[in-house]
Amino acid sequence: MKIYGLQKMTLLDYPGRVACTVFTGGCDFRCPFCHNFELADGSADPVMEEEELFAFLEKRKGLLDGVAFTGGEPCLQKELAGVMRKVKKMGFLVKLDTNGCHPGTLCDILSERLADYVAMDIKNSPAKYAKTAGVSTIDIDVITQSIRLIMEKAPDYEFRTTVVDSLHEEADFIAIGEWIRGAKRYFLQGFIDRDSVPEKGLKAPSIDALHQYIEAVRPYVGAADLRGIEE
Repeated sequence: MKIYGLQKMTLLDYPGRVACTVFTGGCDFRCPFCHNFELADGSADPVMEEEELFAFLEKRKGLLDGVAFTGGEPCLQKELAGVMRKVKKMGFLVKLDTNGCHPGTLCDILSERLADYVAMDIKNSPAKYAKTAGVSTIDIDVITQSIRLIMEKAPDYEFRTTVVDSLHEEADFIAIGEWIRGAKRYFLQGFIDRDSVPEKGLKAPSIDALHQYIEAVRPYVGAADLRGIEE
């Protein structure tokens, strides 16, 4: 498996754990607010092969708790399960970030207990999903399948939404709440602009709006909160 980036240590990407983050290439979506668009559109070059990752991890035994796989969309990689399997055998916990477009792969990974924690992005309410994801059409049933799989089979998990002022409103979060009703936890994080973001001029909602949105979700998901928000 080609690896497009490696963050050697993070305290943020895997909740409660010291981890490294592995970035894969390719994505089903073209979100206008994406921070890793060069990975999504294929313009980035790989930085290492999986053998180099294993060599790195061998030296980090006892220092790192886990490995977080992100992207892009890791489930596009046909070698993903095999890499996860070897990482688990080395004694590391595994976290998977996913966009939910590949419930079959997700089911295989969860059935084999290869992922200890799954984080799935919920881009928007079903009615606005395609526009927010930067695609012309999307099969919402596929996203729903992934939500259900995670809620039923993942040992631990979260759902999360990056909130963009021009793309989200309160009604969307009521719809999302209904969609993921009973989920273990859900986070909102305000959009942060960067040079790598493909659409210029986007901005986060106000802090007051973010609080309003998370309150709209709480009747459906008790552990719903804001992440990375400075009051």
